[in-house]
Amino acid sequence: MYNNAMEVLKKINSNGYESYVVGGFVRDRLLGIKSTDIDICTNATPQQLSNIFKGAIAPSETYGAVTLIYKNIRYEITTYRKEIKYDDHRRPSKIEYIDNLLEDLKRRDFTINTFCMDSNGKTIDLLDAKDDLDNKIIKTVGNPKYRLKEDVLRILRAIRFATSLNFDINPDVKKAIKKNSKLLKNLSYTRKKDELTKIFTSANASYGISLLIELKLGKPLELSNLTKLKVVDDILGIWAQLDVLKIYPFTKVEREAIEKIEEILKMQTIDDHVLYQYGLYITSVAASIMGMDKGSINKKYNKLPIKGRSEIAFDIKKICKKLNLSEGKWIKDVYLLLEKNIIDGTLKNNEESIEKFITTYLSEKSK
Repeated sequence: MYNNAMEVLKKINSNGYESYVVGGFVRDRLLGIKSTDIDICTNATPQQLSNIFKGAIAPSETYGAVTLIYKNIRYEITTYRKEIKYDDHRRPSKIEYIDNLLEDLKRRDFTINTFCMDSNGKTIDLLDAKDDLDNKIIKTVGNPKYRLKEDVLRILRAIRFATSLNFDINPDVKKAIKKNSKLLKNLSYTRKKDELTKIFTSANASYGISLLIELKLGKPLELSNLTKLKVVDDILGIWAQLDVLKIYPFTKVEREAIEKIEEILKMQTIDDHVLYQYGLYITSVAASIMGMDKGSINKKYNKLPIKGRSEIAFDIKKICKKLNLSEGKWIKDVYLLLEKNIIDGTLKNNEESIEKFITTYLSEKSK
């Protein structure tokens, strides 16, 4: 990946333009962290880049970004620019292409994301970001009050970077986050969910959550119970504790899983019937939140006499024929009773016992 990136830079350079790998890849390389995303900045315009790389795609020239797939690796190539004005606290309404790397770096979010690397692999630090990297500090480029107000997503990005890198957030940046937190309403729930998911699934999630609480972001992010949130190793288990189903976007599968986890949490108990009804995955997530041992839940589940309705030794057509019965609504009730009694251990899961149980049930029902 690194060698391919150097090839891209050299190709741009050979056409008379400047180009550098910029941001997270260089930062992570300095920290000894493996990174898979490579961003490139250049003074070549999108049109000039399209002339150099015939397969380059410019989905939105408004923001000067070109997507390049080179040797099966995706690169985002951005033209040096100056952002003139922000209207929605998210994206610039107007940009101006420039020919100066330093000026381009000055409009970026955090100092640790301003490192560049040239085609020879040399690191370039025009904003003295190495000091912040060495001191493990998240600091904005320029005044944090204005930098966060320009793009409110930077509030969550600051917390995400602090969480994933285990860095501190500069005190002035913290003040600016608190001051601008109300602007999070301008951020789409999809973007908020994406950033929060990265925080919650980090190996350092507890620290990220403590920052969200310290900076009083629970209310502007509409996260109920944030102060009581228990970190578990499943993201749906995190969301299930925050009461956000009616607010944040979830897929049908995610929604159904979260609802089931919430149901078990309301019960505050896990017996064999809960295990059977909700299954091992959902029950294990709920058990983790409740502070129960997942190992004991696994053992309990493995001891269940049946794991699903299909395992019941009940051939409906065979029994109906033998007992001269017609299939009907009674079958649904019988299945529920069979499940309950088999799980309770009061009914053996074999054809003879089940046939006798059904005969007795129908006989009593007809009285």
